[in-house]
Amino acid sequence: MTTAAVPGARPGRTKAFLRLVMIEHSIFALPFAYIASLTAMYQLDQSVHWWTLLLVTVCMVGLRTFAMACNRIIDREIDARNPRTANRELVTGAVSVRSAWTGAGIALAVFLGSAALLNPLCLMLAPVAVVPMVVYPYGKRFTNFPHAILGLAQAIGPVGAWLAVTGEWSWDAAILGVAVGVWIGGFDLIFGCQDVQADRAHGVKSVPARFGIPAALWGARVTAVVTTALLVWYALATDAGAFFWGGLLIVAAAFCYEHAIVRPHDLSRLNRAFFSVNGFIGIALFVCALLDLVARGLSV
Repeated sequence: MTTAAVPGARPGRTKAFLRLVMIEHSIFALPFAYIASLTAMYQLDQSVHWWTLLLVTVCMVGLRTFAMACNRIIDREIDARNPRTANRELVTGAVSVRSAWTGAGIALAVFLGSAALLNPLCLMLAPVAVVPMVVYPYGKRFTNFPHAILGLAQAIGPVGAWLAVTGEWSWDAAILGVAVGVWIGGFDLIFGCQDVQADRAHGVKSVPARFGIPAALWGARVTAVVTTALLVWYALATDAGAFFWGGLLIVAAAFCYEHAIVRPHDLSRLNRAFFSVNGFIGIALFVCALLDLVARGLSV
């Protein structure tokens, strides 16, 4: 989204909205959507379809922006009671609820419009992708496992990106999607550890709040192992080459580092684990996957 995306909005308000939805965090999901899209293109005709890739990008950013805006709107009262989140834009008034809903509506329209330009199946399934995005923020009110809902929401990205290229279901894409969902759900377990006291005080549900930080971190380690196994399965299913397997080694090393620097009684490096390491994982695997596809004959 750009300044022109919200009619009549002042640049300062648009900047505040972009901070609200943390637009830069699209880096977590986009690389895996690109891996799915480019692999599908390689299998289709070994050529990059740039228009389709652009529409996939717009879809991903549009849907994620809508999801984050809804999350912030729905959680604004919870955020106000948590010292860590009390400075968020909807709490401080830097962004009004009306402006946030307007931005969310524009982002949703962008997502649906881009899906319509891709193919009929993408448009038909687009509302299905929206549902978990809205359910997730309510999840912490009725289940101790809202991280699983987030994982489901994120798993849709690679599957949708593959459908955008082929217009057909792919089990290969489903494997990658589940890997992404387990991965993101897992590092959400780590992220939730910093809010245990506030969550318990205000009745917000999560694995760390219910079972404790040590259990949450062990759960995150299990999801890292499962994610790695699923990525290995994906590599085998798509006949990946040496570059992709090299990328998996990098991912495994990054997982080991991530879980080495976050300990139950020392969360001081949690943000490094959450933002830096996980952002690196997505980019590193995408670069390796791209090199692998080009080496195998993908024409760019």
